[in-house]
Amino acid sequence: MKTTTHTLSNGLKVILVDTESFPTVTALVMIGAGSRYERKDNNGIAHFFEHMAFKGSKKYKNSFEISSAIEGIGGLFNAFTSKDHTGYWIKATTEYTHTLLDVLSDMILHPLLDEEEIGREKGVIIEEINMYEDMPARKVGDIFEEVMYKGSPLGYDIAGTKETVNTFNRKTFADYIEKLYHPSNAVVVLAGGLAGKNYLPEIERKFGAWKDKKTARYEGYNGSQRNAQLYIKNKQTEQVHMCVGFRAFSFKDERKYALQVLATVLGGGMSSRLFMEVRERRGLCYYISTGRELYADTGSIVTQAGIRNDKEKIQEAVSVILKEHMKIAKGEITTEEIKKAKELLKGRYLLNLEDSMNIATMFGSKYTLEREMVDTKKTLEKLMGVTEKEIVDVAKQLFVLSGLNCAIIGPLGERDIILPSIL
Repeated sequence: MKTTTHTLSNGLKVILVDTESFPTVTALVMIGAGSRYERKDNNGIAHFFEHMAFKGSKKYKNSFEISSAIEGIGGLFNAFTSKDHTGYWIKATTEYTHTLLDVLSDMILHPLLDEEEIGREKGVIIEEINMYEDMPARKVGDIFEEVMYKGSPLGYDIAGTKETVNTFNRKTFADYIEKLYHPSNAVVVLAGGLAGKNYLPEIERKFGAWKDKKTARYEGYNGSQRNAQLYIKNKQTEQVHMCVGFRAFSFKDERKYALQVLATVLGGGMSSRLFMEVRERRGLCYYISTGRELYADTGSIVTQAGIRNDKEKIQEAVSVILKEHMKIAKGEITTEEIKKAKELLKGRYLLNLEDSMNIATMFGSKYTLEREMVDTKKTLEKLMGVTEKEIVDVAKQLFVLSGLNCAIIGPLGERDIILPSIL
């Protein structure tokens, strides 16, 4: 895999990743924009504009023309919005790279933002919000962050609310674009079997006229927590869904590698501690996993599970999950567990590199958020070099009552579940 980087005269970063494999390519434009850049009154605008970019541009007048241009060459396309970045991507064979760049650049630089389309899309997004409300396995993660980051844009729902979405108009979008959609706040990535071809002139033609401006910044997070927090959303469900987690640190912290191994030992696969203890040995759940969510100024490690709809079983599951966390904080972890977790992380990391979409996203997000290039060798060395002491130290630091947060969706009352008063 060969990587080259360039910076256009307008400040736009270009990353070319030649996988030296199949003649397919993913073109990605990523912007440093997301829901944490929003206010209460425009919550959901980042996600809404992601939709509107596909609704028509100067050259491709409507969604049909955009989708036809891509599907007519056998391509795939989509976009995603997160708390701190937004990405637009198209994947096709390399012979159509010029089409990918043409469509992407026109969508982002010249969106029509037609008022009638905005009106129609409001209904679409409200139905998307409704859909997520009917997907508790997804919704519970949003609620977890609302609980942990209450009062901060980091706790906002990325999709926004039905109320805010209904207030958006063309000016709302224009103001948003003016603040964040600038070349110095973006990166263009081409990843795939580039066969040594020079795509830089084409990228310059498509994005070179994009004028740079001062980019708005988000409000940093400096919140604190003194007591464990529990939030239960009463909803009739067949299965109770929960997130149990602790405050962590930012992606700038070198402890992130130990945290990743720790999360993998706890719930990183079907042979992990929590999967074996909560599902296999006790039959309390169908799914359970542990992961981490890190931002520029804070983060978390969280276990999510779908538990049997029984109050005693739910309480048991919470207790077992926390007990396994505390075992590691007390040093109860084996060399074999650590080795297995590292190999799992290594294997999944390398398998992700088989797909040009994953590669483009990896490089795009790394540069957008950290202004650094992906170094696969260094990343693997850091992961494989994590020690038992580092894992236990991180567990001791994070697994404390004052950093505990729990969100639950199910047919429960506020007093049906009790968090431990001591860990």
